[in-house]
Amino acid sequence: MTAVEGIKEFIKFSGFANCTWRHLVMICIGLLFIFLAIRFEYEPLLLVPIGVGIIIGNIPFLEGAGLQVGIYEEGSVLNYLYFGVTKGIYPPLVFLGIGAMTDFSSLISNPKLMLLGAAAQVGIFITFWSALMLGFAPPEAAAIGIIGGADGPTAIFMSSMLANGQKMMHTGAFAGQTVQNLIGPIAIAAYSYMALVPVIQPPVMKLLTTKKERRIRMKPPRVVSKTEKILFPIIGLILTCFIAPSALPLLGMLFFGNLLKESGVTKRLANTASNALIDIVTIILGMTVGASTQATVFLTDKSMMIFVLGALSFIIASACGILFAKLMNLFLKEGNKINPLIGSAGVSAVPDSARVSQVEGLKADPSNHLLMHAMAPNVAGVIGSAVAAGIMLSFLLNF
Repeated sequence: MTAVEGIKEFIKFSGFANCTWRHLVMICIGLLFIFLAIRFEYEPLLLVPIGVGIIIGNIPFLEGAGLQVGIYEEGSVLNYLYFGVTKGIYPPLVFLGIGAMTDFSSLISNPKLMLLGAAAQVGIFITFWSALMLGFAPPEAAAIGIIGGADGPTAIFMSSMLANGQKMMHTGAFAGQTVQNLIGPIAIAAYSYMALVPVIQPPVMKLLTTKKERRIRMKPPRVVSKTEKILFPIIGLILTCFIAPSALPLLGMLFFGNLLKESGVTKRLANTASNALIDIVTIILGMTVGASTQATVFLTDKSMMIFVLGALSFIIASACGILFAKLMNLFLKEGNKINPLIGSAGVSAVPDSARVSQVEGLKADPSNHLLMHAMAPNVAGVIGSAVAAGIMLSFLLNF
């Protein structure tokens, strides 16, 4: 090979020779995520890994040349890391860490607030029907709908089961067809909306509540005994998994992590689950989800539709929680009223949606702190979205 031929070969393999406008668009999106995380501190623990992952996944290279660098190239390092996403391995580990970090006291002390977490799941089912009307197959529509729960791990778990590009459908007009691989766009949409909770929810909260409602003061939660805290994850595990066994990997790990925390005799394990383990999984999960947005695979009309449906789902879920709180107030005596601002925390973006309730409450009344009250529907939303996912899996896993 002459020097000139060598230079031509080098250029052929370079990113400059293989770059398309799609790569540049995705790299700009990755930079935007990093900017939002650093400049405005919107979920930096998620957006920085995802943003960097988007850039890594969209560095142009000569596809099909056996370089084994792309996330979709079998045998590449990224492909091995992505295995944990496609097989739903990472989400249960994240739930283990969430369980070990979560204090369910506010929910135990005021269990009726669990209804707000359940109400917020309505958005999942409305978006499911919307996706069906747009032509998505039922398993794909179910995976898209779960974005409304603002629960990234559950969205990934659902899409790895129902919209993984491998599942064959056996029923109805889609019989004999394979579901589309929607893991990348669903995961990116879910985590993006989780990060944008402080931007999306406040306008919805202000639109659906009056100033008087935003000033409602709630009774302080009662003190919860240690016995109650220990019994809650055990009873919760058995009860929820009997209702929706398909969600066992998520709910089982969530309540297991919480028992490690509340038992008081496994502090080392609880500390590992809530710190080192969840940090490692979050880094790998965020980076690989970002890298899965490889432009040649990701930037399609379907992906754009998923982003629109995801936003719709998230807004509806937030609105349903607020409206249900207002409905409950019609039946509650004065002094027991619920501040409807905590209804939007029924989506399971823990603890950001609860923080948004606190911030909006303080704007209406600087001495009215809602954080502890908002944590009840917030943690209920985590359980609710996992149960909703399990119910959908029961119906559609063998579709």
